[in-house]
Amino acid sequence: MALSGMRGLAVFISDIRNCQNKEQERLRVDKELGNVRTRFKNEKGLTPYEKKKYVWKMLYIYMLGYDVDFGHMEAVSLISAPKYPEKQVGYIVTSCLLNENHDFLRLAINTVRNDIIGRNETFQCLALTMVGNIGGREFAESLAPDVQKLLISSSCRPLVRKKAALCLLRLYRKNPDVVNIDGWADRMAQLLDERDLGVLTSSMSLLVALVSNDHDSYWSCLPKCVKILERLARNQDIPQEYTYYGIPSPWLQVKTMRALQYFPTIEDPNTRRSLFEVLQRILMGTDVVKNVNKNNASHAVLFEALALVMHLDAEKEMMSQCVALLGKFIAVREPNIRYLGLENMTRMLMVTDVQDIIKRHQAQIITSLKDPDISIRRRALDLLYGMCDVSNAKDIVEELLQYLSTAEFAMREELSLKAAILAEKFAPDLSWYVDVILQLIDKAGDFVSDDIWFRVVQFVTNNEDLQSYAAIKAREYLDKPAIHETMVKVSAYLLGEFGHLLARRPGYSAKELFRIIHEKLPTVSTSSIPILLSTYAKILMHTQPPDLELQNQIWGIFNKYESCIDVEIQQRAVEYLALSKKGESLMDILAEMPKFPERQSALIKKAEDTEADTAEQSAIKLRAQQQSSNALVLTDQRPVNGTPSSSQLTLVKVPNSSSYPDSTDHELSRTNGTLTKVDSSPPEPDLLGDLLGPLAIEGPPSVVAQAPQSVMSNVDGVPNAVESGAIVPVGEQANSVQPIGNISERFHALCMKDSGVLYEDPYIQIGIKAEWRAHLGRLVLFLGNKNISPLGFVKAIILPPSNLKMELSLVPDTIPPRAQVQCPLEVINVHPSRDVAVLDFSYKFGNDLVNVKLRLPAVFNKFLQPISVSAEEFFPQWRSLSGPPLKLQEVVRGVKPLLLLEMANLFNSLRLMVCPGLDPNPNNLVASTTFYSESTQAMLCLVRIETDPADRTQLRMTVASGDPTVTFELKEFIKEQLISIPVPHSTPPPSAAAPLVAQPAVATPAPTDPGAMLAGLL
Repeated sequence: MALSGMRGLAVFISDIRNCQNKEQERLRVDKELGNVRTRFKNEKGLTPYEKKKYVWKMLYIYMLGYDVDFGHMEAVSLISAPKYPEKQVGYIVTSCLLNENHDFLRLAINTVRNDIIGRNETFQCLALTMVGNIGGREFAESLAPDVQKLLISSSCRPLVRKKAALCLLRLYRKNPDVVNIDGWADRMAQLLDERDLGVLTSSMSLLVALVSNDHDSYWSCLPKCVKILERLARNQDIPQEYTYYGIPSPWLQVKTMRALQYFPTIEDPNTRRSLFEVLQRILMGTDVVKNVNKNNASHAVLFEALALVMHLDAEKEMMSQCVALLGKFIAVREPNIRYLGLENMTRMLMVTDVQDIIKRHQAQIITSLKDPDISIRRRALDLLYGMCDVSNAKDIVEELLQYLSTAEFAMREELSLKAAILAEKFAPDLSWYVDVILQLIDKAGDFVSDDIWFRVVQFVTNNEDLQSYAAIKAREYLDKPAIHETMVKVSAYLLGEFGHLLARRPGYSAKELFRIIHEKLPTVSTSSIPILLSTYAKILMHTQPPDLELQNQIWGIFNKYESCIDVEIQQRAVEYLALSKKGESLMDILAEMPKFPERQSALIKKAEDTEADTAEQSAIKLRAQQQSSNALVLTDQRPVNGTPSSSQLTLVKVPNSSSYPDSTDHELSRTNGTLTKVDSSPPEPDLLGDLLGPLAIEGPPSVVAQAPQSVMSNVDGVPNAVESGAIVPVGEQANSVQPIGNISERFHALCMKDSGVLYEDPYIQIGIKAEWRAHLGRLVLFLGNKNISPLGFVKAIILPPSNLKMELSLVPDTIPPRAQVQCPLEVINVHPSRDVAVLDFSYKFGNDLVNVKLRLPAVFNKFLQPISVSAEEFFPQWRSLSGPPLKLQEVVRGVKPLLLLEMANLFNSLRLMVCPGLDPNPNNLVASTTFYSESTQAMLCLVRIETDPADRTQLRMTVASGDPTVTFELKEFIKEQLISIPVPHSTPPPSAAAPLVAQPAVATPAPTDPGAMLAGLL
């Protein structure tokens, strides 16, 4: 019978291996599961042996990745079997199939306890192993005293005591109150005298967990830990089986030094001296060898020793020795060792005063900045940033600027920010600072935040000796044929304010300055035009009495933008035109900006706060920061009854320092059409902004149906939804947890804007904030738990299409009660496509297992950048794109009836800039934009819409670009929006924006002959 049983399992495994495809495997598994289910229904006729055989098959099927939703009771029942083979199967399968919260485990607690307190060591090991893997709070409350007794029992073999220590560690982590503290510290100290290294290693793991929560109770263990290190360092009485490539038990060494780092200091001079002798031996005896395994083990011990040296604040001589050792590591060929060397040198720099010693390795660190591995480059950047001071700032900043031209996009923003902070913090003179920031903007304009050029403006405004120099440098950059938009803004501002100081120099007359600035107007986006209009007004103000030719040119520009659809531009144009007609009184109205109040830069303040906070951290906290998730967790501090408080959300977990910086305070604002200073302290960082507002934490719903366990699986959370962007099938099971609001409408709204709620149900709210630059995007997912109980088994998987590269930071398994988690998501647009990424999100609340698949608003138009084109630029480009596939035309029917102004608003919200005045037919629209992807870089796109006033449900659309795929995808995208997306309800009032085009008295239908496409224009 035994042979037959094993043969049956072997035959089943052989059948699975011989399956030709996944479908055959699924059929064979289903057949076997049906057979097992049938046999379990007749459980009374099963012997323990037969039950064991079928449970083995269940485990194998589960290991193949199939769901096994029955047979759990049979597996648990085998734990009480009297014979070892059946009991072993019961323990193993229960550990694999069930988790700590499963109801069936309660049935086995008494049986497990009997095995633990029994005299059969084999059964004790099985029980301890299972509890050590899946033991939860109930096991902890029931079994902890018995496990403690086993651990300190002198009659138990080391094998049992070793498993008891690890089992108690699991129970302590699940419920710290289970360990009886009274007298336990002395027991732990006795355990550290254990000669068996297996028991000692397990006990040390337990000690690390205990002292991490309460080191005061375990001071008696500290000398014992030092003695263990001495024993290992001198290789005294170490069995061969615990020696790894000649290193005595490296695991125990690492755990012991980690435990010592939880004690704040070592007072006893003899103990301290002994410990430093051991650390000295470790530092001197570690070197790089060819054997990879030996390297890994020795370096694990070495870098833990370095962390302990930093924690104990060792003498300068030992610190110098550590830096010298790390200096050797950053020069070796092995990239992993170089990375560890740079990382630990940065840690050492943060917590100790070794900056002068580290400077000796500056050349090698700069070389690491050019390493092929981006991880090493990041660590080198962090180290250069930390070691910079007045003496070496010039060299380091120049190296960063030189590296900026070749750095990956993933590093440029961090690189730009750090270079700007170092330049301001350690500038030998202000002119050098201006040079650095302008170079920074020139080389990496897309990655330079507004705060950086705002700060330049403040410096120049406050230092009269710097004003002429800054204007000259701004003029030099404007002479370049192609510069970044941020450079246009800062140069235009500086020349508008201070260009008149250079009026006597050749090339700096008002006409020359206006000409060179105005040449850049077609290249900037709508958001930059207001600054240029302010510059024109300033130039006109400084030419009193006015130059009539220049005055007429500038007035013509103001007249042109008086009817701009953008309210900000329109208001400035109207106001400047009226002000400029007031003659000499304009000098008083548009006088120079007064000096800004002297105060610390927001960027430097942020950097200093970070450094001060980090300097106080021990090596333990530094390691914890490194190992923590990138997610930000915000908890609601309001009482459960909903009583409001002044601070509703509190940050409880902080991401790595490599995260993108928050925006600092903007010290330039617009008042009455001019740029003015804002004399206010930096605002508190708004972690949520206006994304979720009062919806962020709503508390538990008044009525929540406690339905049986169910699964909700559908696209965008809408039952029976059929969406063109869906790439996952709609779930067939009934939903007990229904979404709040229309998720499809939420998705379409986020396609138009960059922040809002993506999904919400009674338990959770998912919001999004996004930032888009060229072909790069950065989203933050806000996962908000609305209830007073945690959400468990949280999983978020991104299913990207082929045209997008997406990387989501680690999502925590549990969201605390009334807390909010922020998870950054990086996006790269590889090539043009309208395919949509999907977020596969699931969680469990009580008995409800919720799974939704949500489309992410990383859509085609997010990679568009609106651009204004003049007639001189539009028509040559339009003519050069003569026909398919670069220029495509289609008559679109079934369009939602829109007024021309409504359609223009829709286009602007889609990042297509409507260009008024280019088409003589007032019923037509012309728009332009730039599409960005890795494959196309910047691609100019032109669009013409011909409408029929007699029938607003149809129109003719022509799209042109230099890439056939971009043309087709843009045409299809616009068509989808015109047919499906609702028009925003809010439109500018008549007083805010003039009509885009005047409506004729008699409507004329659009031409229908394709050959007459741009007859009126061409």
